[in-house]
Amino acid sequence: MSDTPEYSYIVDLRQISDAPLVLEPDADARRRLAGRFAITAIDAARAQVKLTADGPVVRADGRLTAAIIQACAISGEDFPVKIDEPLHLRFVPETQIAAEPDEEIELSADDCDEIPYTGLTFDLGEAVAQSLALAIDPFAEGPLADKARAEHNLAGDEASGPFAALAALRGKE
Repeated sequence: MSDTPEYSYIVDLRQISDAPLVLEPDADARRRLAGRFAITAIDAARAQVKLTADGPVVRADGRLTAAIIQACAISGEDFPVKIDEPLHLRFVPETQIAAEPDEEIELSADDCDEIPYTGLTFDLGEAVAQSLALAIDPFAEGPLADKARAEHNLAGDEASGPFAALAALRGKE
């Protein structure tokens, strides 16, 4: 496995400005990301992000939109999915979040999206790609899910299964 991300957008701390950044992976990067995320395709992906530096800590706030094709968790048929998610990330120098290997740490809601970096640069593209991966529902059901359940007897028949015997005993005393 390569250490090179499928989509990279390096930000230099010395170049951060008030202008929003727009990240749009090209067709090749989208194809590679789709393979990494085990989905059929990423037809479009776009993130608009505003960076705010507070010393070495950088906040990235914005919006991620994407149009993907993924397989239905029930039928296996491909279907289109639209993603529209807010982005709230914090890039923090690795030295500020380093913990001892066996040290127990408490995480607040703000800590969950902290991304460590070293030096004067961080990869906003990889962070956006990871945000896209987290926005994909691995159990998404397409329009043919109910039909596939019926055809393959996956409708959850209440008369069978591990709790059928217990259900039959209900009310008998």
